[in-house]
Amino acid sequence: MPATDTYIEKETSINDEIDKLRYSTTSVLLERRDVIVVTSISCIYGLANPKEYRDLTLSLRPGMVKDQDEVLRKLVDIQYQRNDIDFVRGTFRVRGDVVEIFPAGSYGQAIRVEFFGDEIDRITEIDALTREVLGYRTHVAIFPALHYASSRERLEQAIAQIEYDLEIRVKELKDQGRFLEAQRLLQRTNYDIEIMCEVGYCNGIENYSLYLDGRQPGEPPYTLLDYFPEDFLVFIDESHVIIPQLRAMYAGDRYRKDNLVEYGFRLSATYDNRPLTFEEFESKINQVIYVRATPGPYELSKSSRVVEQIIRPTGLVDPKVVVQPIEGRSTT
Repeated sequence: MPATDTYIEKETSINDEIDKLRYSTTSVLLERRDVIVVTSISCIYGLANPKEYRDLTLSLRPGMVKDQDEVLRKLVDIQYQRNDIDFVRGTFRVRGDVVEIFPAGSYGQAIRVEFFGDEIDRITEIDALTREVLGYRTHVAIFPALHYASSRERLEQAIAQIEYDLEIRVKELKDQGRFLEAQRLLQRTNYDIEIMCEVGYCNGIENYSLYLDGRQPGEPPYTLLDYFPEDFLVFIDESHVIIPQLRAMYAGDRYRKDNLVEYGFRLSATYDNRPLTFEEFESKINQVIYVRATPGPYELSKSSRVVEQIIRPTGLVDPKVVVQPIEGRSTT
């Protein structure tokens, strides 16, 4: 609320199950092809660069010569936190020559890595609660605990560009006599930069995704769709509802961020933390099946073949409905 100089920080309550599914989805899409993903309209919202996400993966095999301290440093770099007491997703713990890692997308299974000197002796999958051994692994890939984890080199480049854009925007605001907005932007952005320098991450880091991804202003953001192989197939269920939502998402997001940029709450790069436009969405899919009761003009114009389904998917016909008069019947 610019009139009262009040900024209400957006508090996001993350559903742990949904968050777990999100990390599990991106990691499995980068490991295999036989994947079915059920998603909402949120699949067109910005996500981390899949190449950067893959490059940060920690790959471990039994017999690999790997210093334990090197593994621990790598885990910290990809945003895992050491916690020897509260062992939850996105953490690891160390007990002598044994390192236990709880991947961000795991469903209660953790990875135990046993070292013998500078060599990985054994890798097992364990129950995170009971520590029971569930199986032995010949290879394990530990993906970053956060989607916007970045290498130190990429982070330093991003921070340099943020500082450059901040200087230009602050000067622009001061030239307009808007000293309050300039100070607000300076204070907020410098705080974020300080946190990123210390831990490699900050709340709201997605607003700096333009710099972290190395994109140019206006370029489409990376989304979940970029994690799929090129020949993936899309089913759009109830397309008469989904298609209008896809068309409206970009404009709604842009309108919300106008005040953030205009009044110095965020740099203009926040505009590029956005959903895809409808045209960008269309350009990212090449095989699609629209599912609805009565195909509309859009679906018909995009379809090379229309298939009519007479019976229900279960193979059951509609039940017989009998209407009887209520005269003479008790209504109590």
